[in-house]
Amino acid sequence: MLYYFLYPLREYFTVFNVFKYITFRAAFASITAFLIIVIFAPPIIKMLHALKIGENVREKECPNLYDKHKIKQGTPTMGGILILIGVFASTLLWAELNNPYLLLALFVTLYMGVLGFVDDYKKLMYKKVKSGSRGLNKRTKLFFQALIGLVVALFLYWNPDNTRVLEFPFFKNIAIDLGIFYIPFVILVITACSNAVNITDGLDGLAIGAIIMTAVTYTGMSYVTGHVKFAEYLGIYYLPEAAELTIFCASIIGAGLGFLWYNSYPASIFMGDTGALALGGAMGTVAVFIKKEMLLFLVGGIFVVEAMSVLLQIISFRTTGRRIFKIAPLHHHFEMCGWPESKVTVRFWIIAIILVLLSFSTLKLR
Repeated sequence: MLYYFLYPLREYFTVFNVFKYITFRAAFASITAFLIIVIFAPPIIKMLHALKIGENVREKECPNLYDKHKIKQGTPTMGGILILIGVFASTLLWAELNNPYLLLALFVTLYMGVLGFVDDYKKLMYKKVKSGSRGLNKRTKLFFQALIGLVVALFLYWNPDNTRVLEFPFFKNIAIDLGIFYIPFVILVITACSNAVNITDGLDGLAIGAIIMTAVTYTGMSYVTGHVKFAEYLGIYYLPEAAELTIFCASIIGAGLGFLWYNSYPASIFMGDTGALALGGAMGTVAVFIKKEMLLFLVGGIFVVEAMSVLLQIISFRTTGRRIFKIAPLHHHFEMCGWPESKVTVRFWIIAIILVLLSFSTLKLR
């Protein structure tokens, strides 16, 4: 929005010429999102406390884990609303809004956020009646996630500028043309990414820290994908519209850092499904837009391992009656092994940073 108001004034004030630079707008988008979260978080946390919108720690599911997490009982949740405000306000202020890829990314983020909000709300209402935490039916949630994934898939499938070829990190000469199977693939990426982030959101600062790392990677990837000279030099897919996705990803970085300010151990607020589903959906959408879908397995390795730990635990228990881990997801397994919560989180962050570095190396190591 500021771009449309201030950039035309460059003819009178040359200082406004900076608005044509993606790097300038991305930097300030990140700063803006950070400040919005830091400033508005305290009153929103107080409001959530007053409304008794707090975390419900369930004892019957795992008594040993309950002993470690019972201090979190009543901590305000649904903090994803705050993240959405920061991301949307910052992106709308600093991005060019005539970009269909950007607008669809924002829509997917909002859609997933609303879906997560409904899930959080149902859990809250159920808590008032019983001690459990029953939200949306799993099939219902999966259906609506797949539905928005289908929208993105059809948008890309019918877009003449889009390629349906799947490329792999580190392997320059390996590419698969998915054809019609590109549609279910996109649905799978967005749905899986959204759920994987949600599964990871179980310790203070863990999921939002990993999301920040992922957003840093896709900020850089969006920038080079949208820059004709960089794309040509690196031999990667060139998408002019990807440049504005840099602003979007930078806003997520800023909002994530701002939220981490209050979500770090001991957390003053949790993002809930409202934030986890929205951020996961956002990253999955950006990944398919800029043709870096397979890179998600690397840069989002924390989310992949967390989701796989749950899947393997279920398969093992149903087929053999035995559990692979003491408890799933994996971060809780390490807690049960005696690791302090903060140590689990920081070690997972360290791994995430290494994965970011490896992800950027794929630009040339192919």
